[in-house]
Amino acid sequence: MSSELHVDQLRKVFTTGKPPVEKAAVDNVTFTIAAGEIVVLLGPSGCGKTTTLRCVAGLEHPTSGQIRIGGTMYTDPQAGVLVPPRNRNLGMVFQSYAVWPHMTVRQNVAYPLKARGTPKAELEKAVMQALDLVELASYADRPVTQLSGGQMQRVALARSMVYQPQILLLDEPLSNLDAQLRLRLRDDLRQIIKRVGLTALYVTHDQTEAVVLGDRIGVMRDGKLLQLDTPREIYNHPADLFVAGFTGASNVIEGRLVSNDGAFGTVAVGDNQRLTARLAAGVKVDAAVKIALRADNVLMAPVTEGPNRFRATIDAQHYQGTQTVYQLGLLGARIEAMEVGSSARFEQGATIEVGLPPEICWAYPG
Repeated sequence: MSSELHVDQLRKVFTTGKPPVEKAAVDNVTFTIAAGEIVVLLGPSGCGKTTTLRCVAGLEHPTSGQIRIGGTMYTDPQAGVLVPPRNRNLGMVFQSYAVWPHMTVRQNVAYPLKARGTPKAELEKAVMQALDLVELASYADRPVTQLSGGQMQRVALARSMVYQPQILLLDEPLSNLDAQLRLRLRDDLRQIIKRVGLTALYVTHDQTEAVVLGDRIGVMRDGKLLQLDTPREIYNHPADLFVAGFTGASNVIEGRLVSNDGAFGTVAVGDNQRLTARLAAGVKVDAAVKIALRADNVLMAPVTEGPNRFRATIDAQHYQGTQTVYQLGLLGARIEAMEVGSSARFEQGATIEVGLPPEICWAYPG
C-alpha cells in the first residue's frame, strides 16, 4: 500500500581531508510526497540528491532530521531511531540493473517474496502480475543474461514492486541505457508507476527525464533544496538564477532595475535601452540585476506587437537538422535563440527584429 513520505530538516554531514573538514551533503532539506505521487530530485552531480534518497532508504545515517513513512518514524538520530533498510518495506531501482545473472527472469522477480516466506501460489500470481506490468511475462523463464539492457531494468523494476512496497526509490535508473531505450523506458516508467499507484522518489540530472516523470520536481544545489514545484512552475517561474539556468535559461543579460511595477519592472540594459521583466523576490530599484531567458522563448522576425522589441545582429548560425541555433548580438550581450524547423531562415550577418516577452524574462538580484 502506497504511503506518504515526509522528510523534515534532513542533514547529512561528511568529514573529509586532513585536517578534517565537515561538508553538508544534505543541508536542512524538507519535503513531503503524497501517497501515489512521483517527486523527482533534479540537480548536478554532488548536489545531494542521491544522498537524500539513500537516507530515505536507510543506506545512509543522517546527522540530524526526521524521516516518516506513512506516519511512522523511521529516522530520528536525536531520538535514537534508525530503522534498518530491510525493515522499511521500500523498493529500490539502481543505476546498474542489479539482477542476479545465474537466475531466470521469474526467479529474479520472485526472490524478494521467497525471502519473505510468501506461499508458492501467492508468489507465482504476484510474480506474473509484476511481469505483465512491465511487459515481460513471455520472458519469465529466460535467463536474464539473454535480455537487453532495457529489459533487465524492467526486471529490476518488477522485482522492486512485486512485494507492494510503501515507497519506490529510483536512483538514475535510465543512465546506463542507450538513447533510444532510454526514451522508450522513460515514457513507460511513469505509466507503470501510476498504474500501480506507488509513491515514488526519483533521482536524476536529466531535465527532460524529470519533466516527463515527475508530478513535482525538486531542484537541488550544494545540499539545499532550492525549489519544489510542478514542472510547469519550475520552467515558467524559476525561484532563482541557478534554477533558471539549470532548467535551460542559459541566456543572461545584465542590467539595473529602474522601476518596480509590482510583479514586473523596467530594467536598463545595453546602451541605455529599456526592457520589461518579471521580478524575483529581493530585487530592488537601482540595484544590479541579471535577466535569464531561454533560447526557445526568443521570438524572431517578424515581431509585430508587444513590448521588448529590439534589433539584433546574427553573429553566428548553427544548423542542427530539426532546429537552428543563432548567436545574437543584443542589448550589450551575446544570447542564443533557437527556431524549430528543418530550414534556417536567417544567415550570419543579417539584422533582424526580435521579441522578448516580459513573462519569460526573469530578473534576479545581480
